[in-house]
Amino acid sequence: MIAPILWRGFVLPGHEFCQLSSQGSGWQLQGSAVFSHEQRPCRLDYQVLCDAAWRTLSTSVEGWVGNTVVAIQIKTDAAGHWWLNEVQQPDVTGCIDIDLNFSPSTNLLPIRRLNPAIGEKADVKAAWLRFPSFNLEPFPQQYHRLAETIYRYESAGGQFVADLRVDRSGFVIDYPGIWQAETQGST
Repeated sequence: MIAPILWRGFVLPGHEFCQLSSQGSGWQLQGSAVFSHEQRPCRLDYQVLCDAAWRTLSTSVEGWVGNTVVAIQIKTDAAGHWWLNEVQQPDVTGCIDIDLNFSPSTNLLPIRRLNPAIGEKADVKAAWLRFPSFNLEPFPQQYHRLAETIYRYESAGGQFVADLRVDRSGFVIDYPGIWQAETQGST
């Protein structure tokens, strides 16, 4: 394990634990989110596998939203095609990163993959696993590195903007009003 982290969620009240580890020649994010949504308890366990260049290879999300069982399997191929539970998702063809709507963990992927210099901006089109519908949608984003550990994140064509503070691993430790790290492991 390279880095564990524990977040407190404010929009989805609860907690999430995630750990980053090397997996062969690639990387793995693995975590569990336990939170409340519309007065229903939720537990979602996830695993994201990436290659050595931080490109998403596969993602699984399992658990419950209230009494509804969640069992999601996502895979990609080298040509940029995506499948959700074995059904091809042409709307997200060409995306490189997965974005789990219920978690701050996947902001790490483009931050690590792109590693822009201070002052540089990078545009990303992520495959967004939307919560609670669990549809996979294209989601344009921009990361503008303002300082060593601060990125201005924009999505929805600039309708959403937040300055994210990250740790040395690339995990978001302060997502204002949405998530806050409570504890971090060493990197």
